[in-house]
Amino acid sequence: MDMERTGDAWWKNAVFYCLDVETFQDSNDDGVGDFRGLTHRIDYLAGLGVTCIWLMPFYPSDDRDDGYDITDYYAVDPRLGTLGDFVEFMRTARDRGIRVIADLVVNHTSRAHPWFQSARTDPRSPHRDWYVWRSDPPEETPPSDLVFPDQESSIWEWDDVAAQYYLHRFYKHQPDLNIASPALREEIRRIIGFWMELGLSGFRVDAVPFLLETEGIGHPLGFDPHDWLRDLRGFLNRRRGDGVLLGEVNLSYEQTRAFMGDDGGDELHMCLDFNMNQSVGLSLVREDAGSILHTLAAMPSLAHDNAWGQFVRNHDEWSLDKLTEAERREVFRAFGPRKDMQLYGRGLRRRMPSMLQDEARLRMVYSLAFSLPGAPVLFYGEEIGMAENLAIPGRLSVRAPMQWNAGRNGGFSGASSDVIRRPVVATKAFAPPAVNANDQDREPASLLNWMTRLIRRRRESPEIGFGTCRALKVAEAAIVALRHDWGPSSLLTMHNLSAEACTVSIPLSEVPNGGELVPLLGDAKITRGSEGVEVLLPPYGLLWGRISASE
Repeated sequence: MDMERTGDAWWKNAVFYCLDVETFQDSNDDGVGDFRGLTHRIDYLAGLGVTCIWLMPFYPSDDRDDGYDITDYYAVDPRLGTLGDFVEFMRTARDRGIRVIADLVVNHTSRAHPWFQSARTDPRSPHRDWYVWRSDPPEETPPSDLVFPDQESSIWEWDDVAAQYYLHRFYKHQPDLNIASPALREEIRRIIGFWMELGLSGFRVDAVPFLLETEGIGHPLGFDPHDWLRDLRGFLNRRRGDGVLLGEVNLSYEQTRAFMGDDGGDELHMCLDFNMNQSVGLSLVREDAGSILHTLAAMPSLAHDNAWGQFVRNHDEWSLDKLTEAERREVFRAFGPRKDMQLYGRGLRRRMPSMLQDEARLRMVYSLAFSLPGAPVLFYGEEIGMAENLAIPGRLSVRAPMQWNAGRNGGFSGASSDVIRRPVVATKAFAPPAVNANDQDREPASLLNWMTRLIRRRRESPEIGFGTCRALKVAEAAIVALRHDWGPSSLLTMHNLSAEACTVSIPLSEVPNGGELVPLLGDAKITRGSEGVEVLLPPYGLLWGRISASE
């Protein structure tokens, strides 16, 4: 790795924090979070140590899919504030040294979007070919092709006004956009340019495979969709040289790598690592590192500027679609045995604390995720151990209001509980009186303060973001031992997936004679002997140590 070329790839050593403005902090007690409330909480995020905020959709919408059904790409939802409030938030974040990216949702719009209304009312409308239409009755959609099989039975919907069917890979109220339209592709550039001018450092690109999907277009595109993605990245980087595109691509490693541009690395800068995320889940259930190590061995090499985004929990259901049916049932039995905890037959609608029920194990899982190749991505509330609220329907169960204190509505809003955007977590062990940021901030041994230390250690460990990673061969099946090397610097991380204490032997070849393994994080006991270094890890124990070479 060329250590002089890391400054232009800040995302490789960033700590991302995903939040939904409407559930983070309400400033005017109307029951909905807003940008003024978020701005008020910037110092909390700065103190936590996050370096980049990822905003879920905050644009005007028809409010049928938590903001992902957009009706205007150039404005702020009035419930969340004004463009002026957005700009003030951006200024405050920049002052605290925090970058901001936002969701780019251009694979579909709301059916209420003016583009679609124009397209459906006039075949000669300039927006007609911004959507995908067909006149013939569609074939039956296989269940495997349905994103939401409990909600939809087809990816085509008849429109009485247009007298045609339109394509929708998601909900029927979200018609797909047609990237074959040159005018639409130019409009997407304008959307990117607009928000970059207001200070964004890039975008998390929603559902990238569906964005580039050519299903139903019915004529030759005349261009390669991946060439268009390269062009989009080029446009972004001309506007801002250090801009980043973080993609949601839930495919196999090799398929995902294609959306980064393969060896050229000239499409998406980053992709969320769904393969590793699911392997971690299986390894947790089995208390065996095999699934993680197998996935690490399959992880492809990336171009210089590319990186993975490593996460424990995202803002949707915890998708386990990459596991076999038997493996998925295994995870379901351990972490979501009830039907109301499961979703679409492929995922869980729970957060990690309620699944693990053990804070030592919880800390180990986050430490493991932060030690994997790539940049860590947190979902709001993970730092305090927030749980889900299964009373909230579907995927939204994990998007309950942030819990700031033990008071009314967890300090999220002073509004009455019947008007707040979503109900707060009510389960006694995880409700605001038991889990909140204010109390944990004052408790030195709290999860919040431990997570703050973890984030600091990760930011101080560029070996993970910029270096090369390899798994060390150890005899103990429950141990994940990784070595990261970057130039002359080396970092060793070890995680015990088991409820039993474990002693691990590290050969002297990994810690040369005269050198040391200097502990940075964790409660392991390190002993150096003539044969090597022995590390005693307690149940669900962890160790981060920098390898100090002999002089």
